[in-house]
Amino acid sequence: MNTLANWDGGGPGPWILFFPLIWAAVVVGVVTLLRRTVWRGRRGPWSAVGDPRPTGDSPLAVLGRRFASGEIDEDEYWRRLSVLDEQFGRTGMGGAA
Repeated sequence: MNTLANWDGGGPGPWILFFPLIWAAVVVGVVTLLRRTVWRGRRGPWSAVGDPRPTGDSPLAVLGRRFASGEIDEDEYWRRLSVLDEQFGRTGMGGAA
């Protein structure tokens, strides 16, 4: 009786069933890599971590856009920025007062 690709007769044996699994893992890995890097505009998953630039509709981004468009002056910008820094804990590295 010839089973699993002629295993008893010197064929490749049951491990030949792992080849489709290996190829599936390779394809999934390549697609995952492409989705996380190239298809995101070459930013990669690590670019969002630690990026100091404000993006989207964050309070810092809105404040920066308002200052750039001339809605607020420089003094108002710095005053509001200091409030945002205190609120989000970006300054004051010391302990509780």
